[in-house]
Amino acid sequence: MNSVLRKSVLGVAGLAFAGGLAAGPLNHQEPVAVGGVDAVAVAQARSVDEGRLLPHGEPSGQSRIDLGGEQVENTRAIIAATKKAGMDERAAVVAIATALQESKLENLGHLGDRNDHDSQGLFQQRPSSGWGTVEQITDPEYSTTAFLRGLAQVDGWEEMSLTRAAQTVQVSAFPDHYAQWEKLAADLVAEHWNES
Repeated sequence: MNSVLRKSVLGVAGLAFAGGLAAGPLNHQEPVAVGGVDAVAVAQARSVDEGRLLPHGEPSGQSRIDLGGEQVENTRAIIAATKKAGMDERAAVVAIATALQESKLENLGHLGDRNDHDSQGLFQQRPSSGWGTVEQITDPEYSTTAFLRGLAQVDGWEEMSLTRAAQTVQVSAFPDHYAQWEKLAADLVAEHWNES
């Protein structure tokens, strides 16, 4: 399926709506090194911790899609931004599952009449909700970093279900839809974590 047709299908299916209600980032502070340790270097150096990918066990009711080149590159960009933010592989799983639900890992521009308000990009973030400019939220590194900043402000996100963690950041009208992508997101993190 070509990219234009896929984007049309996404719009018709209503997948672009979920991030439209996003409340915007909770805090714009840069991640900092903890205890004098460079968190970015630590995250990049170690191998993936399989136990962190699915801490609540393998979920049921999972969806899968075959990824094209753009989607794989966006997956890698999310992982790279997660490492740069000094966050672990579980944060990458939450981010990738969220982007799978919001855009199927496609960096969507404005979808015209099918667009939910002004939602755009991998996470369907809204400029009007404070996520950034259109240029920023359609940049995979920027949009991922904005999502992760919001996630880092959620107290106890590491122990939450993926759905609850993602929903706290995204404020979607359909919060239960994130969970269906958890296994695929975990598989993608396991496959691509050590590439960069």
